[in-house]
Amino acid sequence: MNAENIGLYRNLYTSHSTLLTHSERKELSRILKHFLSEKKYGVENPEAFLKRNLEIMDILLNEIGLGKAAVISFLLMEPVEKQHIDVKDVDKLFSTAISPIMIGLQRVKELYQKNVALESENFRKLLLTMAEDVRVILIIVAVRLQTMRNLESYPTDEQQQIARESSFLYAPLAHRMGLYKVKTELEDLSLKFTDREIYKAIARKLNETKRSRDAYMNAFIEPLKKEMEEIGFPFEIKGRTKSIHSIYSKMQKQNTTFENIYDLFAIRIIFDTPIEKEKAACWQAYSIVADMYQPNPKRLRDWLSIPKSNGYESLHTTVLGPQNKWVEVQIRTARMNEVAEMGLAAHWKYKGIKSESGMDEWLKNIREILENPDLNAVDFMDEFKLNLYDKEVFVFTPNGDLHKLPKDATLLDFAFSIHTNLGTQCVGGKVNGKHVQIKYVLNNGDQVEVLTSPTQKPNPAWLNIVTTSKAKNKIRQSLKEVEFKDAEIGRETLIRRFKNWKIELEDGRFSRISKKMGYKTVSDLYQAIAHEKVDIHEVRELYLELETRDNTTATENRTAENFVKEVAAIPETASKEDVLVIDNNLRNVDYKLAKCCNPIYGDEIFGFVSVMGGIKIHRTNCPNAPQMISRFGYRIIKARWSGKSEGSQYPITLRVVGHDDIGIVTNITSIISKEKEVMLRSISIDTNAGLFQGNLTVMVNDNKSLDDLIKKVKNVKGVKNVSRT
Repeated sequence: MNAENIGLYRNLYTSHSTLLTHSERKELSRILKHFLSEKKYGVENPEAFLKRNLEIMDILLNEIGLGKAAVISFLLMEPVEKQHIDVKDVDKLFSTAISPIMIGLQRVKELYQKNVALESENFRKLLLTMAEDVRVILIIVAVRLQTMRNLESYPTDEQQQIARESSFLYAPLAHRMGLYKVKTELEDLSLKFTDREIYKAIARKLNETKRSRDAYMNAFIEPLKKEMEEIGFPFEIKGRTKSIHSIYSKMQKQNTTFENIYDLFAIRIIFDTPIEKEKAACWQAYSIVADMYQPNPKRLRDWLSIPKSNGYESLHTTVLGPQNKWVEVQIRTARMNEVAEMGLAAHWKYKGIKSESGMDEWLKNIREILENPDLNAVDFMDEFKLNLYDKEVFVFTPNGDLHKLPKDATLLDFAFSIHTNLGTQCVGGKVNGKHVQIKYVLNNGDQVEVLTSPTQKPNPAWLNIVTTSKAKNKIRQSLKEVEFKDAEIGRETLIRRFKNWKIELEDGRFSRISKKMGYKTVSDLYQAIAHEKVDIHEVRELYLELETRDNTTATENRTAENFVKEVAAIPETASKEDVLVIDNNLRNVDYKLAKCCNPIYGDEIFGFVSVMGGIKIHRTNCPNAPQMISRFGYRIIKARWSGKSEGSQYPITLRVVGHDDIGIVTNITSIISKEKEVMLRSISIDTNAGLFQGNLTVMVNDNKSLDDLIKKVKNVKGVKNVSRT
């Protein structure tokens, strides 16, 4: 390792002189220098290795706020993994508990090597389960942030996959850890690679409006500054522009354009106050803002009294600012702001947490709470207080083993604390030799014996009996497993009956049937079938009705009030060559192109294994993709186009918006008719208030032909926007 590379680490040590002692810095440099100099360890590019590690270390220290143990664990992960040094020797050399973090990092790495569906919610839970120390998750998030910042250097075919993983797994993890800045950056960078055009368009428009936006924020802030000085604490007021991903999400949610998003920024007021005066200062600041600008009482968010589940504390209000524009104002203290920026790691710096429980206990309890992603802010605070601050009771097993539980814990809590199976099969117990029910509240010194039955199953009422987060989580998991099994039984029953009736199944229709029958999800419908709460003949009739309606709709040309042009349907031709490669090497498999997004040759795509066993091909930016990937990640498979698109044509629908001008429709259809590789199937036009909206169904060979067509239609005089539906 040359002097320049060693200097990279030396600079970092210097800027964090309290992190390691002189002897520790010397020992760490010695280990790394020897490791990188030995070719047998397989580090082909030591310079790149060091640069990457330095960037990740900087994130861990400066952006997440972790300390000595986490940094050393990360730096020496590969030397330990490749048996250059034993983890026990590391613990001795640096006088800190490195082993738990090392083991957690190794387990997570092994999990990655098993090629588990990374986007799935199950994987997220598995990560949390495997990490014995929450710092493992924080290190993983830091590594992914560094990867995303350097994603341009990765092969093009890997960028999409990495970006999707970051969006569906790592950004939510960062959010749950309270790492707002990291979460925001991961979301923005993910959008940059999954939908470059949208990202560039929003970034360009933000840049174009920056001057006017800055002028407005200054006009809003200046009158406030003088009034805020009366509070008597140091403060700063600044404007913050919303992230690109946040703006994009609002555009999607509200189905609107960038120009119609008015809350592009927020005003943040930050006080430097003692902890005991924080809430009073924030509410006093709110009073000043409300006196100066009219507040919207419906938009007041009090996260001072009850913080969010990730520890976030702040007071949010929306007021009517200059020019009658609504402006969001966030009021918090410097401590609250640091917690909001750096998440869990920031908690360790303040009294009331570390001093009462210690870091290890804090990490343990936070991890238990993190395992339940369904907790809202109120539930989080209840369980936070329960697990960390409430009094404890001590009880004994028949063998004399001592167990510690929170105050008001029940027999059922005790059963789950021993083992999950003991809890799920618990029917009652004996306390001090007397039979008691599962809801019996334990007292100090009780001798407890759990009684079980193999036929016992948890039910929702148990959630009102138990008090510990562990028991509640296990009960919820068991209930979900029961629901899943019931849903599988109902689905298999439905498939069998439909086969007997010789009815071809289409997955999408069952979702519509479930909603029509008043069920939230298809799984709820399957469960009802399993429990014989639904007449399966009724499901059949609804299915056939929808099938008839879909087939009728598909054969009818859409009409409009003022203009209709019909073109004879062009039969879709199939290429003799299989243009799709599924799961890297599988060819000639049974697949269908999803109707929800209508992928065409050249689109970024993925495969989804349907309930009926076939494979549906979706675009990566399909509107249903986030839900499919997050809920059913294990059913996602890779897919890509191969060969040539010659001989194949794909139907797509273009939505055209423009001025209602005579001849504009003729000009559009004329453009389409001149395209050699494009055929018009149908067109419908509707006019309203001087604007027209048109839906054009065309047949194209690939996305290049489509892009060329869209560009030409956009250039037609009077056309404002052209988009693919």
